[in-house]
Amino acid sequence: MQHSQRKSLMEAAFLERFNATPTLFVQAPGRVDLMGSHTDYNLGYVLTQAIDRNTWIAARPRDDGRVRIASLDVDGIAEFDLENITYDEGIPWSNYVRGVADVYQKEGYELNGFDGLVHSTIPFGSGLSSSAALEVATAVLLESLAKLVVAPVTRAILCQRAENEFVGMNCGILDQFSSVMGEDGKVLLLDCRSITSETKPIAPGVQVMICDTRAERALTGSEYPERRAQCEEGARILGEFYPEIKSLRDATLEQVQAHQADLDPVVYKRCHFIVEENQRVLDIADALAVGDHQRAGELAIQSFKGARDLYEIVSHEMIAMYDAIMSAPGAYGTRGAGAGFGGCLVALVENGFIDAFAEHVYKKYNNSTGIEPEIYPVQAAKGAGVL
Repeated sequence: MQHSQRKSLMEAAFLERFNATPTLFVQAPGRVDLMGSHTDYNLGYVLTQAIDRNTWIAARPRDDGRVRIASLDVDGIAEFDLENITYDEGIPWSNYVRGVADVYQKEGYELNGFDGLVHSTIPFGSGLSSSAALEVATAVLLESLAKLVVAPVTRAILCQRAENEFVGMNCGILDQFSSVMGEDGKVLLLDCRSITSETKPIAPGVQVMICDTRAERALTGSEYPERRAQCEEGARILGEFYPEIKSLRDATLEQVQAHQADLDPVVYKRCHFIVEENQRVLDIADALAVGDHQRAGELAIQSFKGARDLYEIVSHEMIAMYDAIMSAPGAYGTRGAGAGFGGCLVALVENGFIDAFAEHVYKKYNNSTGIEPEIYPVQAAKGAGVL
């Protein structure tokens, strides 16, 4: 959909719901991690890019301190008072909006109410950070309405806090940082300890493809917090032998292997994966920058296999998608995007094979699962802002 078409669609829907026209549009992109599964909450590295799939909010200010928010993507209209923000069981997606407003106010920012309408081109539950995009778009909107000046990294941290403290999802900083700091045509090498990044080029000749399994996926269950707790336990035990280890980011594979007997077998597997994955982030950033796409593909495959065998975050549908991708023309390699347990795989594909690749993957995956996947290219996009 063209920019102007999307704007017209939202203006018409806004008029229908709120009997007025919006005065402000903001956007925040989704993201795909090219390498770095679960490394963010271990304070490691992630190679990430914001993508040209995003969340828009159309809005107009209110002077009564109330927020009314609706979406073109899901049913329901949520209303709340900025002076009394509570969790909404009935319209759960609105909690990302409520949480951001709540955290900003707790930080001392004075906010204005608004009527808002959300529209997203990021598939929900796909591992491309639709929730973080909604949080970050909300933050940009609240800042614009109240004429606040908030440093970009602070915005990312406050949005992460909203998800941790209000929504109750103990995520790392990756998703919000990517949505805030994305750059056109570049990827970000994010250091999750210092919350800083450097931009990295990708040499020509390779296209990033999203391969969405369209499989049911829920991350608010026990799996994600369980993985995090296992990593923290591993870091604590290793820290008893090596005081410099404060998180798994500080550990070497030799240290992990030397203390296999001191670690619970499952905790050992989790630590083994994270330490290797962290190194793969640095290696793939170098490979993509110099155009060694073969090497980048091999690293992606290693990541997928580690996620399957050591971190155990790979679903049956993800395995079926992996098989479809790796038998397709032009595929250098692939790995799971986001936290796993379903969702998307990200594939590195040779330019010139994009259509043939997509057709092959669609047919093979559909034949083996009976599910219709979505296969599409993405470009690195700029971070959130006012449209």
